[in-house]
Amino acid sequence: MNLIDMHCDTILKMMDRDEKFNFEENHYGIDLSKLKKANSIAEFFACFVDLKGDKDPLERALDMVDRFYLELHKHEETIAIAKNYEEIMKNIKEDKISAILTIEGGEALKGKLSNLRNFYKLGVRLITLTWNYENEIGYPGCVEESRDKGLTEFGKELIVEMNKLGMIVDVSHLSDGGFYDAIKYSKKPIVASHSNAREIKVHSRNLTDPMIKLLGENGGVMGLNFCNPFLSREKVATVEDMVRHIKHIVNVGGIDVAAIGTDFDGIDNPPEIGHIGEMDKLLDALHKHGFSEGDIEKIFYKNTLRVIKEVL
Repeated sequence: MNLIDMHCDTILKMMDRDEKFNFEENHYGIDLSKLKKANSIAEFFACFVDLKGDKDPLERALDMVDRFYLELHKHEETIAIAKNYEEIMKNIKEDKISAILTIEGGEALKGKLSNLRNFYKLGVRLITLTWNYENEIGYPGCVEESRDKGLTEFGKELIVEMNKLGMIVDVSHLSDGGFYDAIKYSKKPIVASHSNAREIKVHSRNLTDPMIKLLGENGGVMGLNFCNPFLSREKVATVEDMVRHIKHIVNVGGIDVAAIGTDFDGIDNPPEIGHIGEMDKLLDALHKHGFSEGDIEKIFYKNTLRVIKEVL
């Protein structure tokens, strides 16, 4: 079974470890050997910026983009950047994994559309509009008093420009009000790259049923997040917890809305599935729960690939 994972923070590990980082094989959630084992055809790699921790979020994001391209160059026989559907198909023919570059935390744009356009030229194809802090675009879902606040005027302009360029709008981490504005102002499908169902596990990072339904109607997708607190009340979430979320998402939004967004290398303690190379555990569980091969293909990669084809 092919796989597309919509979110990982492996670039952060590259930055932390610098020259000691081994992209071919490491003890983190994502590396090339594990991606091969998972039959990955594409992985979304996030350049994560922390508004409170990074002195200059724009400079930090640019450094992360540069670091990632250096790593890709070292392994150009195995993995290559992909900026659209056609390049993913080309990489598949050449037996290469596609790397889709993203930014997590729209503060990297510093409130300027020119920065968005420059990141587009560097190959960035998805922006997670906020992380856990208010920025020029909108408000985080994790802050209760701002949860109903929508996008700023710049945020609305940003979505229009992203549609125009061909970039995916990502609402994971965004406030509930911001989600509804993103749906309203985007003329193309949007995604929640790494979010689960709030009805199954109450958490601000998860989507409510009305959101899931609207996302399905919008043609968008949501990637199942493997972070324990988003999946279960237990300390270590199980594959059964994951299936429970997927079933609910499909029941509410339809089979075309469910996808994968592991958040590997951005979560402190992994669930029962410890790294991307163990995705067969979820595959087997979905089969046991009566999902058809066609439905599992949609969840594992075809739904996300459709959005890529429609937007990029």
